[in-house]
Amino acid sequence: MIRTTPALRSLVATALLAAASWAQALDVQPYSAQALATAQQAGKPVAVHFHADWCPTCKQQEKALTQLKAEPGLDVTVLVADYDKEKDLRKAMKVRTQSTLVVFKGSEEKARLAGDTAADKIRTALKAAL
Repeated sequence: MIRTTPALRSLVATALLAAASWAQALDVQPYSAQALATAQQAGKPVAVHFHADWCPTCKQQEKALTQLKAEPGLDVTVLVADYDKEKDLRKAMKVRTQSTLVVFKGSEEKARLAGDTAADKIRTALKAAL
């Protein structure tokens, strides 16, 4: 049995917290125009997922995104926009169907998926912004 001191336990806890903060992960949050503008102005990777509660494909995409949250290094913010309510946004981004994911690095579009539910395809699209 290894004996530890309080100082050693504190040092290990600090190191673990630091490591966790370095390993960036996928962040999924509700869409807001301000969040999108802030990410784009900062040149950060950001995606808009056009989601409808009634859409079974969207629900499968949501599961895939939840699964991808555990992947370190996938430092992308996914903003979930309500397909039925965000009509102006849909028009501006030329989105014609729910279950569309538009990926940006800053304000430059890097990838677009419509109807894909496979985690590997979604991962590839999101990584295009990194």
